[in-house]
Amino acid sequence: MTSSPALGDIKARQQKTWASGDYGAVAALIQPVAENLVQAADLSAGSRVIDVATGTGNAAIAAARCLCSVTGVDYVPALLERGRARAAAEHLPVSFEVGDAEALPGRDGAWDVALSVFGVMFAPDQDRAAAELARVVRSGGLIALANWVPDGFIGEVFRTVGRRVPPPPGVRAPSEWGSGPRLRELFGEQVTDLRVNRREFVFRFASPENFADYFRANYGPTLKAFEALDDEQGRLLYADLVDLATRHNVATDGTAKIPSGYVEVLATRA
Repeated sequence: MTSSPALGDIKARQQKTWASGDYGAVAALIQPVAENLVQAADLSAGSRVIDVATGTGNAAIAAARCLCSVTGVDYVPALLERGRARAAAEHLPVSFEVGDAEALPGRDGAWDVALSVFGVMFAPDQDRAAAELARVVRSGGLIALANWVPDGFIGEVFRTVGRRVPPPPGVRAPSEWGSGPRLRELFGEQVTDLRVNRREFVFRFASPENFADYFRANYGPTLKAFEALDDEQGRLLYADLVDLATRHNVATDGTAKIPSGYVEVLATRA
């Protein structure tokens, strides 16, 4: 199975996007999601685990703390280097490999568990990425994912940015991975049990403006959107993001606490 040339071009642009800014700074904020997913997956020591679209290794490192044999895969080498440094600092034996969520390393059924935290959902060919997750997990093994939901805060961030900088035509929204019906469509009979549980992560910033500044500086998709806009449009996008954060803010102490919905997905491989 091969990607279309159009999807190949999109993927190349995505690699540049995720290599820009400092995704590690964003990943550090959401580390608790990976820890919670690994606990929900109830990993056993010695299990063979692959963390797909690992980024800087959040889920891979969480799994390694459970004494699993872990490989983290991502198509951005700079992020993998950050992951290696993090694992080394904690003396955790994680293997990090350059690889593509749509063409994972390893034979069929090579892994007991496949994890992905806000990672595989960004693959441009969603059907192929889902098929690869299923391919590399053994029968009876587990696929465990954390995906942003369409109607949550981050889903709204994607739509807000998309109104100023439209996404490539023909590519389905990453937040579709946060929809139960879409997940059932993606995995179909490849899994025998699919549990989709809504969860919430709270971003904490000094203010709504601090959120907008942080994501503009560090989060590749937001940074690249600002780079694509002229000054006036950039100011409008910044105002949009501040307004969005303000509307979702539940803090009463002058700071920003922004609940962000996601789904915890646990699927047993058929």
